[in-house]
Amino acid sequence: MPLRNPQAPEAVATTIRTALRSATVPAPRNLRFDRGELLPTLPLPVHRLERLTVPTEPPSARLTGWRYLLARDGGSVGTAECEVTPEGWAFSHFGEGPYIASTERALRLAEEQPLAYQPRLLSVPELYMLTLWLHPDPDADPATGSPAPSDPLIPLAPAPPGIAAERLITVDALVSLVANRLAPLGLAS
Repeated sequence: MPLRNPQAPEAVATTIRTALRSATVPAPRNLRFDRGELLPTLPLPVHRLERLTVPTEPPSARLTGWRYLLARDGGSVGTAECEVTPEGWAFSHFGEGPYIASTERALRLAEEQPLAYQPRLLSVPELYMLTLWLHPDPDADPATGSPAPSDPLIPLAPAPPGIAAERLITVDALVSLVANRLAPLGLAS
C-alpha cells in the first residue's frame, strides 16, 4: 500500500532551498559543485528515540528535524537536514554515504506492506543507528507521537552487529535487542 509522506513545514523547505543556494554552507565533496542542480525530495521527519536504558518504561521519541534526499539526474546523491531550535528551524548539514541508498531501499520495502503508513526516520543515538519508522497513522501530525511496541521499523544500513539492516522489525523487538547491549544509566561495570 502506498506510503503517505508527510508535508514538511514551509520554513523547513525554505531553509533547505536557501542552504542549497548558499556558497558559504559547507557540503560533502560530491555535493560541492552544481548544488543548484540538486532537487530536494522526500522530506522525512527525524525523531530521536529515548529511554532505551530503562526497560520498565516504553521508549519515547521527539522530533529533532527533517531530512530531505537530494536528487540529481533522477538519482539520490545526498541529504540535507534541518533541526529544530528554540528560535525555529535551522539548517543543520548536508550528508552523503550509505544511508541514502539504504533509505531508498527501505522505502521500497515499506511500499510493499499491506497497510498504509507515514514514513519517519527514527534515530537511535546510543547505537549510532538510523531506522525507517512506519508510523501506523498515515494522517498523523509528523511532529507528534512515540513508537508503539508493534510499530514496524526498518533499520538502515549499516546497522549495528546483530541487527539486520533493511528487514522489518518491531519497536518491541528492537528495544529488546538494544536493552541487551546497553547498561542502565548509573550502573558502571
